[in-house]
Amino acid sequence: MSGWSNFIKTLFPNNPKPEKGGTSQLDFIFQNLIKGKRIPGIAVSIWKGGDRILEKGYGFESLETKKSIDPRRSVFRIASISKCITGLALGKMVEEGLMHWDASFYEYVPDYPQKKYDFTIRQLASHTAGIRAYRGKEFALNQPYSIEQGIEIFKNDPLLFEPGKGYLYNSFDFVLLSLAMQEASGIPFEQYVREKILYPLEMNNTLAREKEELSFRAEREISISEFYTRTSTGFRKAVDVNNFYKLAGGGYRSTCDDIAKLGQAILDQKLLKKETYKQLFTAQCINGESTYYGLGFQVSQDIDGRHFVGHVGSSVGAYSNFFLYPNEKVVISILINCTDPKIQMDLDNGIQKLFMNFT
Repeated sequence: MSGWSNFIKTLFPNNPKPEKGGTSQLDFIFQNLIKGKRIPGIAVSIWKGGDRILEKGYGFESLETKKSIDPRRSVFRIASISKCITGLALGKMVEEGLMHWDASFYEYVPDYPQKKYDFTIRQLASHTAGIRAYRGKEFALNQPYSIEQGIEIFKNDPLLFEPGKGYLYNSFDFVLLSLAMQEASGIPFEQYVREKILYPLEMNNTLAREKEELSFRAEREISISEFYTRTSTGFRKAVDVNNFYKLAGGGYRSTCDDIAKLGQAILDQKLLKKETYKQLFTAQCINGESTYYGLGFQVSQDIDGRHFVGHVGSSVGAYSNFFLYPNEKVVISILINCTDPKIQMDLDNGIQKLFMNFT
């Protein structure tokens, strides 16, 4: 048994043995989502044992031009899958001795307003630091804020609870985390991620800034999806947003294929040490109860009890699923160009059928 398999057994004991199988029923579900006009477009990449068993685009990246989705070329907002990228970068920083899991945030950003309680890097990465979530229209800001400017939105607000005593999922945790990482490394957050994560994994179509879209579009032959919001009568263009200041928590754009590469690299234990992955994939506990969240990764199980790590993402003009089933050696990457279209049950059903049809 491989070291990775042994590691997964320690996290998720008693997983069933994986089986092989097809994807026809899953393909049917995705086609119906388009035919039923429930989403404008969806890109899907499913890998098993390192092999692509389904890589396909459905619908359109632009309803106006009828340009079809290409899972290797169509660039979507990946929303909170960004947190997984940040989690890997944080792990790399810890391995390089630039940061420590349980160091105070103030060790790296001493000028941040003092709160009633101290909070740590681990607590930020696990949403247990007490930082507040969005208010009002903060979810859809369209301001060209830097990371440093972005913290002005919430930096003077009190903590909602004593760090380590509660759990509140939010993206502001990751704004602070990226600021600390930037200070610790001495280079911009996006540069560190690009050099340590994206380039080594050949995630060449994963973008941090608008200007990258213009230069990469011709060089990489990629195209940027339009982003939509579903209404009672169809779809309309989503409002313009600028997510750069919260890049670490929900600002990256990427292709479905790049995200699948990320997942396969994790299953293959590339980039990081076994102990580092264990830190990222260990769900935190509050008052003896699991939060089902590690450090940048959801740690849970699907409707059939199969354990996975990964993330669901929801942003203006985007919805995404990124699931890794380590024992089954399956990577699932799904990107949609629509604000939460309320189809997670359909996606869960499709994943269930995927495993049922392995033979």
